[in-house]
Formats: sequence, structure tokens, C-alpha cells
Amino acid sequence: MCANVFGVLKSLFGKPFDGGKRMDHGGSQEQQQHPMEQQQHHPAMLRLYDVQKEVSALGPQVCTFSGLQNEREYKRMERELTRLLLEVDQVDTEGRAELQGARKRAAQEVEGLLRYLEENATHPSRLAIEDLSTAARQLVDERVVEPQRAGGVAEINDELVDALQELVLRLTQIKTEGRVPLRKARYRALTRLCAVQDVLEGRTQQQTLSLPLSGETHEAVHRINQVMVKVSMARSQLVALLMGLSGRDSCAHLSRILMELQVELDALDVSGNAAIRNYRKQVVEEINGLLKHLDLEGEGDDTRRYDLAQNNSIREIEAVRAHVSHLREGVLRHCAAGDLSFRPKAELQSLLTHLDQVDTAKNPCIREARRRAVVEVQAIVTFLDLREALVCRQPGPAEHPAHRAVWLVLGSLSDLQAQVLGFDGKRADKSYMMLEELLTKQLLALDAVDAHGDESTKMARKQAVKFAQNILNYLDMKTDEWEY
Repeated sequence: MCANVFGVLKSLFGKPFDGGKRMDHGGSQEQQQHPMEQQQHHPAMLRLYDVQKEVSALGPQVCTFSGLQNEREYKRMERELTRLLLEVDQVDTEGRAELQGARKRAAQEVEGLLRYLEENATHPSRLAIEDLSTAARQLVDERVVEPQRAGGVAEINDELVDALQELVLRLTQIKTEGRVPLRKARYRALTRLCAVQDVLEGRTQQQTLSLPLSGETHEAVHRINQVMVKVSMARSQLVALLMGLSGRDSCAHLSRILMELQVELDALDVSGNAAIRNYRKQVVEEINGLLKHLDLEGEGDDTRRYDLAQNNSIREIEAVRAHVSHLREGVLRHCAAGDLSFRPKAELQSLLTHLDQVDTAKNPCIREARRRAVVEVQAIVTFLDLREALVCRQPGPAEHPAHRAVWLVLGSLSDLQAQVLGFDGKRADKSYMMLEELLTKQLLALDAVDAHGDESTKMARKQAVKFAQNILNYLDMKTDEWEY
């Protein structure tokens, strides 16, 4: 809808008027004017042109607004659009059909912007993003910010880091339907939460160091220790800023404080003491780690950042996925013909190596895109491995019956995995539900196998269960409509 804002009104209202300068010799301006030109000079049309200019100015703001209804910017745009709608409604068309049509279309454009603004601010995905952001703020407030404000020490542990990671993963799974405002809102929430993760994980590493050094070692150590205390406070301030929990501080103010601490450290005379020099270096690196997160004020406004389809790493991943798709089709085609000579495992392994080298820049969406590509490669590798194992299997007469039963299930799983690899549908499809049901039945069949204490059968059954669950997970991943 927003793509039409910048040109539609102009085309609806006709060509821009020329100020009434066209006039032939021997006739008045009014007599010589074409009816269309007279229409363009009509006061009603001139007013609609003025509305067009204001709508053109508001359009880009509406189309990229990623906030909620209770925000000041939303209320401002809603107020401006409502005013324009009232002005359009008050345009006197004198009953002329062509002017009435132009007024109607102008009203539709303004109403469209109002509707687009409201739809994005109240979209279920936008509300889900806000709910997860609120949960993250509460978690960080309780575990990090409040203890620091109370004069205590925040307990940064794996439990907190894991809880934040879970919220990050849930954010990456929110659907945006390709809408710019929703993509911006999700990206903005993700960048802040990932920055908090980075800050907290950096602090966890710092806590494991045998620092600070004793002040008795050198007089400079005492001053470095004092800086360390201030850095610790700045870290908590940064976390509060990133999560919107600080009403008084600003990124600019915190940046000045950190840079002043750097200047203070640079002025210290460590007299060639290597241990103290390394201590100072670590504190400086800690400060630099905090400073790099202070440029998030406009994060998400850059199209190249929130539009990951333009990201070079995503392009690399997509190129690998296209190659994997080609190899998968070849594998399935040869297996269907009973030909096992096509075994591109070396090529698949090289693709895994390529994916491992893709730079994710700690972006959770890029990390997830890479993980999914890796799973696609691994699914083909495990399929080929099982097919080869089934062909090479030579059971002896003394084989345990339960062990044979497990292999029978593995044979069925191999056939089902071929169908899953070739599946290209949705969860609502009957074929999806059939595959899910058949895989579940194989898990039940494995559960019914009684190993009778045979360790090799227990191990084989355990591996078969894991294999079946991986196929189910792969089928689920293929149909969850995830987007980056």
C-alpha cells in the first residue's frame, strides 16, 4: 500500500497546474483554457493538491513507523492524518462529478495510511514483540539493574544468560509478513537484547579473571581498581539504557563517562610492569566493549540492517541452500532408481565447512538461518549413511530378535525420511499429517521393543529413537514458515 503513496495522488489529480500562463492571441485566458486546465485551477483541486503534499510528507513516516499506539509519534501522525481527512471532507466540489471523484480518492488515500498505521501498531506480531521485550526488561530489571541500584552486586550466571537466549530465539520466530514496521520492531528488539547478552557474558568472563590486583603491588593498581568499580557501574547503566529501564541517563552521557575513564587509564604510569600493563589493557578492552553498544539509538532505521535479504551472509547461506537443494534432488532421484553410487558426501561436507565460516555478526536471525542450512545438509548425510548401512547389513543367525526388530524400524524410517526430504508443503496438508503420524508410529514401535537386557539392542534402539525424532524435527523445521 505504502509504495503507492508517493505517486498515486498526483496521477489522480491530473497534471500540475501552470499558473494560468497559457493564453492564445485574440482570446481571454478563461476562454482559451481547456476544461481539464480549468478543473486543475479550481479551488477544490488546488486544496487537494495541498493535501497531496502533506500526505507525501507523512507517507514515508507512516510506512516505516515501528512503534505502538501509546507512543507520541503514533499519536502525532494519527492526529495529522485525521486533520487531513477532515480537510478533504470539507472541500466544496460544487456537485461536479470529476471533483467529487478526486476528493473521494484523496480521502481513500488518507484513510489507507491511517489504517496501515493502526494495523502495524496493533498487529499480533507487533504485540508479541512487545510482550517478549517486556519479559526481557523485567528479567534484566530484577536480576541486574535493581540489585545494582540497591548497592548490591548483580548475580550474572548461566541461568540468566540462558533465559535471555530463550527470549532471543522466541523473537527470531515471530512472523513479520514482510512488513517493514514489523521487521524494524523485531530487529530493534533483537539488537538490544543481543547487546545485553554480550555485555553480561563479557562480565561473566571478567568475573573469572584473577583480578583486580592488589593495591600494594603498585600505586597505579589502586587507581585501576577504582576505574574497575566505575566500569562495573557503567555496565549496569548500559544494560538499563539498552532495555529502556533508565529514564535519566543517556547513551551520550554514558559514552562521555567511559571515554573519560579511558583517558584516566592512558595517563597512568605503569613503569614497565607487564602484569599491571596487562591489567590496564583488560580494563580498556572492557570499556571498548561497552562503548561499541552505545550506537544503538538509530538501530533498525538502516534498511540494509533490518532487511536481511540484502545481507551478504544471508546471501551466502541462500546460495548454499540452493546447492543443497540440487544435491538433495539428485540423491532422491538415484535412490528411487535403486542406485546408491551417487554419494556426494564430500561435497556436502565442504558445504558444512563453508557454512561454519559464514560471519553471523552475532545476529540471531543470521545464526538461525545458518543453523537451518546446516540441518538441511546433515539430514541428507544421515539419510545416505542409513541407506548405506541398510545395504551393507549382514545379520548373523545369532542376532538378537529385538535387535532385528530395531533394524526393521530403521528400514521404515529410511523410506519415511526420503519422503520427508522431498516434502514441500505446509502443516495443514494431508501429506504432512500422514508423515507425522507414520513417524510417530515408528517411535511407538521402537518403544515396544524389549531388549531383554541386551546392551547392543539398547544402544541401537536409543540411536533409532534419536534418528526418528530428528526426522520429525526436520519435518517440523521445514514447515514452520520461519523468516529472517
